[in-house]
Amino acid sequence: MEIFERIKKSQGGSIGQYAKEIHGYLAFPKLEGEIKPRMMFRGKEVLTWSLNNYLGLANHPEVRKADADAAAQYGMAYPMGARMMSGQTAKHEELEDALAAFVGKPAAFLCNFGYQAMASIIDSLLTRHDVIVYDAESHACILDGKRLHLGQSYVYKHNNMTDLRRQLQRATEYVEKSKGGILVITEGMFGMGGDLGDLKGIVALKNEFDFRLLIDDAHGFGCMGATGAGTAEHLGVGKDVDLYFATFAKSMAGIGAFIASDPEIVNYLMYNLRSQIFAKSLPMPMVIGALKRLELIKNHPEYREKLWTIVHALQNGLRERGFNLGATNSPVTPVYLKGDPIEAGNLLIDLRENHKVFCSLVAYPVIPKGQILLRLIPTAVHTLEDVQYTLDAFSACKDKLNSGGYNTGSFSMPMAEKLKGA
Repeated sequence: MEIFERIKKSQGGSIGQYAKEIHGYLAFPKLEGEIKPRMMFRGKEVLTWSLNNYLGLANHPEVRKADADAAAQYGMAYPMGARMMSGQTAKHEELEDALAAFVGKPAAFLCNFGYQAMASIIDSLLTRHDVIVYDAESHACILDGKRLHLGQSYVYKHNNMTDLRRQLQRATEYVEKSKGGILVITEGMFGMGGDLGDLKGIVALKNEFDFRLLIDDAHGFGCMGATGAGTAEHLGVGKDVDLYFATFAKSMAGIGAFIASDPEIVNYLMYNLRSQIFAKSLPMPMVIGALKRLELIKNHPEYREKLWTIVHALQNGLRERGFNLGATNSPVTPVYLKGDPIEAGNLLIDLRENHKVFCSLVAYPVIPKGQILLRLIPTAVHTLEDVQYTLDAFSACKDKLNSGGYNTGSFSMPMAEKLKGA
């Protein structure tokens, strides 16, 4: 079938087929105003729990000043070209050295985007003789990196060390014939469920199997660990993680990413990471802004302390009210409910329109039928008053859901009307 014809017949794909009903409200909503707990959504102020601004740095005055000063001095174009050709600067190297030292690795390499970089790192590290063994709930960037891999791959059940051992046995048998190596990949802190990767369990298996460990700690960097150096620090296995990867999009409230490892591995990636070799260097304001953000993370542990005060208040309060938060042991706060897509949509509309609480919704077909997932992201700039208000709103919505109040057969307000002026 011709490409455009096939796409048009798909009616937008598994999620896109619902675009007319959800665009601008349930999907692609517009939050406007300064980045803070209360923002504007469709002309109304809402209490926002959907931004990965864990430490509140997005609107920090020193960060805003550093960003603005750097933009005024350098503009957004400098340096021009890819780093290998003409885009290298002393500031890029300074940031790499600072990041490596912070996470306890001898070297680091700066990348433009987290998603792009992770997929490219997997592609660059491995040959067709190598094997990937990865957690079943790995982020899409890991899955796309796995798709680029020309060799074998095995998936293990989420955080299940018994199954990981089984897959490592399979991988070992494979590489004995292929003469390749094994790379185990997991997340440090899972961004949807909030649970931590079982890094201790994985590291313990190094006593039985020969493999290297790559962790994607996009959510853990900055908020996990005694110094904020991430989930590996938090679990005390930093030295046993062979490749540590994190992005600036969460705790750093910026753009960019980095990979840290042995100098020889980092040097190899510098000269082989296609997503960077063929991409323009990260603009100077983003590099200088990242240096300022890292300085604040290192020098202000009270930001993490405030974050965890809010996390504990929110999660303990929800659990006390009978909500199921799954296995989260991080700031990510998933709330699991039972209901169909119509009930999920009506519940979210009620939260946003009547309670003025904005959080993210995940429902079928992203998760199994009959399940609703509301994800809240507490930050250091939320208050205990925000928590109490949200607990009351969630309790009211839960009561309405359990009594069938959202089971109306259609959205509680015409979605077309909601999308006017989107």
